[in-house]
This record gives sequence, C-alpha cells and structure tokens, in this order.
Amino acid sequence: MESPKSPIQPPTYGNLVTILSIDGGGIRGIIPAVILGFLESELQIYIHKLDGQEARLADYFDVMAGTSTGGLVTAMLTAPNKEGRPLFAAFEIKEFYLENCPKIFPQDHFPLSAAKNLVKSLSGPKYDGEYLHQLIHAKLGDTRLHQTLTNVVIPTFDIKHLQPTIFSSYEVKTNPLKNATLADIAISTSAAPTYLPAHFFTTQDSTGNIKEYNLIDGGVAANNPALVAIGEVTKEITRGSSDFFPLRPNDYGRFLVLSLGTGNRKAEEKFNAKEAAGWGMLSWLTHDNSTPLIDVFTHASSDMVDFHLSCVFRALHSGANYIRILDDTLTGDAASVDIATIENLDNLAKIGDELLKKPVSRVNLDSGCNENAYQMTNEKALIKLAGILSKEKKIRDMRSPQGKIPNLK
Repeated sequence: MESPKSPIQPPTYGNLVTILSIDGGGIRGIIPAVILGFLESELQIYIHKLDGQEARLADYFDVMAGTSTGGLVTAMLTAPNKEGRPLFAAFEIKEFYLENCPKIFPQDHFPLSAAKNLVKSLSGPKYDGEYLHQLIHAKLGDTRLHQTLTNVVIPTFDIKHLQPTIFSSYEVKTNPLKNATLADIAISTSAAPTYLPAHFFTTQDSTGNIKEYNLIDGGVAANNPALVAIGEVTKEITRGSSDFFPLRPNDYGRFLVLSLGTGNRKAEEKFNAKEAAGWGMLSWLTHDNSTPLIDVFTHASSDMVDFHLSCVFRALHSGANYIRILDDTLTGDAASVDIATIENLDNLAKIGDELLKKPVSRVNLDSGCNENAYQMTNEKALIKLAGILSKEKKIRDMRSPQGKIPNLK
C-alpha cells in the first residue's frame, strides 16, 4: 500500500505551521476526544455543504502528535481507510472509548478485588493487554507510519537502551527502520508500566537490516508531546525541507499549536509530604486507588512542556498561537487512568462537554495552576481556531500548483 496523497498542502504555501498535540492519560482520552469532535464539526461548517461532512482534522493540521492514549487517537485520525480518507471521524473516538474501555480495563466488583489487584500488580501488569492488542490490530491493520494522511509524531520509550524512541513521519523518510506499523506504535506508546505489558517488535528495511524495539509508554519521556512535535518540525526546517521554505528554525511566531490535556487532579491536592515521607516502594506504586509514582512523572512531564511553551510563545508575543485546553479539577475515579466503569466513562464525557463551556486558561508559571486568561470559553476559542484553520487551508490551496481546493470526498 503506497502512501496516500496528503489532504493538506505543505506550509510553504501558507502562513502558519499547524500542530495538534494530545496528552496521555488512559481512559481520560475521552476528554480530548470530545474536544476534537467539536472542533471537527466546526471545521465542517467552513466548507461547501456538499463536502462539509467529509472534512477531517487531518485536512487541517500539518502535524498530529500523541502520547499513550493520545498516540492511539492520533493513529486512528490519520490512518487511511480504503478510500484514502481518515479511518475515524473525530466524533467516533468518544464512542470507541465508551464501547471498548470496559473490555481493555475490565473491572472486578468482588469484595476482595482491591487486594487481588494489589497482589497481581506485584507480580505482573494489572491488565494483560490482549483485548487492546487485538482491537488495535483489527482497526489499524498493516498500515505503516509513512502511510498516514498527515505527519504524525508519537513518542515511546526504549527500556533496553533507556532512551526515548520517537516515531515521526519526518524521520521515516531517511530512516526506513522507523517505518513500523501504526498498530505496533500505538501498542507501544500505550504500554504504561504496571498497567500494560511492554511491547517487542522488529522492523526490516529493503536491504535486510533488522531493528529490534523494546518499548513502553511514551509518557515516560513525553506525556505532553507538543514540544516533541515542534522539535520534529524544527529539524525539518533546519534540513532545508521544501515543505517549510522560507521558514527559519526560530520562526515560532508562525506556529499554531493546539495542545489537549486529558485532565489531572492538581486542584484536589491529593498527596502531601508528611504522608509521603513514610511511603516505601509499595505505597509509591499503589496508594488510595492511584499510582503516585506514575502520576508524578506523567504530570511533571506534561507541565514542564506547558511551562516552556507558554514562556516561549508569550516572549514572542504570540500567546494566542498556543492554545492549551486542560481540566485540572478532576477528583476521585475521574482522575484515574483505568477505572473503566460505564458510570465513570460517561462522567468523563460529561467533563469534556463542560470543559468546552469553561473559560480559556493558561498556566500560572509561579503556582503551576491554570488560571482564566481570556473572556472567552474554550468552545468559542475552538470556533475561532476553526476559522483560522479553514482560512489557512484555502490560502494554501490557492497558492499551490493545483490552484484549487481539492475534492475531499
């Protein structure tokens, strides 16, 4: 299967470089799924009615990046179907989670289930991953990285070499051993330590060279992949790629970034030093229906990226070009990555709907908490963004050699 024609013209014909980034967070991926469903529906408004329902996010973003659950969403939105269009519409992602999460993370409802899960977690992953692996292979098939409908960036972590492994559409052009199947990439970036098993696979190039991969969840390295995505674009600009001419490596003012978090419990202030001072290895791995150690490094990874990008975009007087949507007020089961009860999943979908109505916020660089930044809701900000993306696409289509808007059907 050859690489389908990209539905978006390269940035060299436009004014912006458009990036979508989706954090990791297990079942909390429902929250950004709701946000993406709304954005895609708004994009469909901006083009001709006959083509409107066919508009997809891959038609508007130069790069789509995702870690863990965000990596799975990225693969689903960019993998081509038999007609060469995205395999999933954005609104279908929420239903995918509601239907499949209870089978990916089956819940025990017996009186001693908590003790059983604790013993199991000490001897192996909490879940065997078999249903998830079968599901991903069934949906993504043999589609490889070079075949995505727009550029993708998906971080993983190699436990054999103790270093991040980034699967990037840009890198695969010069390194065919990175041209893994989207299924292997999605399984790898979702392999959260203690929750799901690590993933092993191999790739082979045309000359017979073989590379082994021993991978776990990309959240270990970059739970918020926005900075990794910007880095991949910057490398392409530095290499002199014609897709980005005449951009320069420091042209951050021309980046337009939508970064979606999966939510956290920061406002809950769940842990404190007096309590944690007495914790040993077991308590750091499991405490009060959570995994503190994993919570710490995934949230720290996400926040550091948010801090950095907030500083950079503000310093360049381009604060409006960096949009971060995140709910940091989650509590109880909603803050978990795997409590996949129907009640909790429905609640997460509701949180996504409510997040649309909340004011646009940005991180306070001193407190680390989100604060209302503008007299505008996330919903209105996304409507405005849809207009910008639509305009950018039309500009590129007019400036491109074809000189016309391609048929999206």
